[in-house]
Amino acid sequence: MKRQNKKIIKPRRSRSFTEKEKSFVPRTPWYSVFSVVIFLLLFIIPITANAQELFPDMSVQGTTGMLVPPGPPVIPFIDLTVRNPQGGQEVAFSLQLLLLLTVLSLAPSIIILMTSFLRIAIVLDFVKRALSLQQVPPNQVILGIALFMTIFIMWPTFSQIYTNSIQPLSAGELSVENAYREAEAPLRVFMYNQMRGRPENIQLFMAMRGLDRPNSLADVPTYVLIPAFILNELTVAFKIGILLFIPFIVIDMVVASSLMSMGMIMLPPVMISMPFKLILFILVDGWGLLTEQLIRSFVLIM
Repeated sequence: MKRQNKKIIKPRRSRSFTEKEKSFVPRTPWYSVFSVVIFLLLFIIPITANAQELFPDMSVQGTTGMLVPPGPPVIPFIDLTVRNPQGGQEVAFSLQLLLLLTVLSLAPSIIILMTSFLRIAIVLDFVKRALSLQQVPPNQVILGIALFMTIFIMWPTFSQIYTNSIQPLSAGELSVENAYREAEAPLRVFMYNQMRGRPENIQLFMAMRGLDRPNSLADVPTYVLIPAFILNELTVAFKIGILLFIPFIVIDMVVASSLMSMGMIMLPPVMISMPFKLILFILVDGWGLLTEQLIRSFVLIM
């Protein structure tokens, strides 16, 4: 066997550079150092001096003027105190304020029951049911339509209330009681005009109350006029609903008879009749006709 020669690697010793090798080592030129020194003298040192002048001892720059006190608060101070009244005038004012707060809390009911909102909302709900629609349009949309149609119909009445009651009350020309009377009068006229051709409900409540037969609107109390108006609106709305249901009931009967004759007993007739109802409603411009006839059903005093 041949003996393998192993080569022993010895570590190399570090040696110092010779003069010739040192000449190849890169050095920082003297003009670079000189440029850095000039930069420090021109920029860094003046900025530090200015900072010490502006903020000595690392303090914050301040002013020697006095602070201006804040002005009075915008929101007024409200003080609710309970004490014994000094006279009958203060008792009357407290009762008037309590009555005003009660009227404001009943404002939604007043808008619903003493305006055209009741009739419009009921008729729109009848249309939704006659078309066999469950969720379209949503109830919020129906109530929104009824609200804006009510504003359109009641705008002359609201204008009279604002001109004769709210505006003079804000100017201090009317007391709360007189403003209430002025606001009540246009609403009474509107409610009475809707029942002028059908006074049966007024006669009903007057008879149940034991009052004499009225000769004019002034003889009808407000607490009699309001429930009579509500019954009248319900009656008119249901009459309009019946008229709306008739053509759609005919479509339902025709579809149901056709399905029965073809032996399709398990197929719901509503599923087949609803597209025909929608087609009929759109072809005759149902929304336009319904809106026009609803507005014409009210006796308006422009």
